[in-house]
Amino acid sequence: MGQYLLLRHREIPNLHQLDVYRAHGGFEAFRKAVTSMTPADVLAAVKNSGLRGRGGAGFPTGMKWAFLPNDRWPHYVVANADESEPGTFKDRELLESNPYQFLEGLMLASYAVQANQSYVYLRGEFWALAQKLDGCIAELEKAGLLGENLFGTAYHLRLATHLGAGAYICGEETALLESLEGKLGQPRLRPPFPATHGLYNSPTVVNNVETLANVPLIVEHGPDWYRSFGTEKSPGVKIFSLSGCVNKPGNYELPLGTPFRELIFQHGGGIPNGGQVKAFMSAGASSTIVAADDAALDTPMDYESTQNNLNAPLGSASVIILDDTVNMADLVQKTVHFFKHESCGKCTPCREGTFWMNRLATRIAAGQGSEKDVDLLAAVARQMQGKCLCALGEFSTMAVVSGIEKFREDFLHK
Repeated sequence: MGQYLLLRHREIPNLHQLDVYRAHGGFEAFRKAVTSMTPADVLAAVKNSGLRGRGGAGFPTGMKWAFLPNDRWPHYVVANADESEPGTFKDRELLESNPYQFLEGLMLASYAVQANQSYVYLRGEFWALAQKLDGCIAELEKAGLLGENLFGTAYHLRLATHLGAGAYICGEETALLESLEGKLGQPRLRPPFPATHGLYNSPTVVNNVETLANVPLIVEHGPDWYRSFGTEKSPGVKIFSLSGCVNKPGNYELPLGTPFRELIFQHGGGIPNGGQVKAFMSAGASSTIVAADDAALDTPMDYESTQNNLNAPLGSASVIILDDTVNMADLVQKTVHFFKHESCGKCTPCREGTFWMNRLATRIAAGQGSEKDVDLLAAVARQMQGKCLCALGEFSTMAVVSGIEKFREDFLHK
């Protein structure tokens, strides 16, 4: 194995071509699974690997697959390629440069839950990528890797792409399923959950692109090999999307458990003009603002440590760096404006809360707010927490509450 497990295209030229991918062992894991492993074997391998969802929630992938009942059919697998989180751009690089590893992972997931039709749901702006993926799927059908009676067995599988219309909310899995069915992209009330009542009211698995790109490696090399990377509770490698006030923004594939300090200074080249890190956001716009003291910078980037030590989610690991030139009132205004724009309006706390937070944050950022406005902004955010239909409403409050708590002076002296 080279340096990379997921970003292998950085070492292997033209890996986006099927013949090159196959020359480097591509689709051997899928062949092995279909011809010599039962679906339960594949599911057990993924469960034992400890792979966790890379889209944000960090839920154990094998457990998610195991929730599908075997007395209700058909089953579906949907790949979530609706990468809309500000600061997140990892899935796009995989789809552009290593698409077959992702597709092989989707095919393995489909075999594990015995789905015969699976989908790739892409954000509306990825129309060019959708065309490329359609070409990849056609190549796989031509090569006999998709279709009927695969490798001489009774298993058959078809894949299709579907473009959304550019709504951030469709990254939420039930809104994604509504959109895929041709309905308005709004979250469903849960329960029932997608595992039992998903696409077309059938049992459905929804997995992120990066999550699925790990699966061929697990099937090929085994769970113990996979667990040799990362930490005990957060095994494997993760693509960290680094952006903001940093010299070398970009995607960095690192073992889970790597400290923030290493990502920012060793890989990201530090802060422009020799500046200081004031704060960072660990999961894009939808995360808490973390004050960048030594303890925070030395915190391992894994699902447990960021939550327990920093009270911040790792999420999709889109790390936004904020230096001493950033005023937090301006940052909060930008994040709140985004969430107000992207709220689907289905539930009152989010629809009304994001509107009023945006109005207050805009006034404060313009230097026209009072201390009462700052307190009211924090109060509106706290009143929304735990009351919204989906996570978007909760996400919209995180920068507000943490920003005012940790950097109140920025809001009072605009």
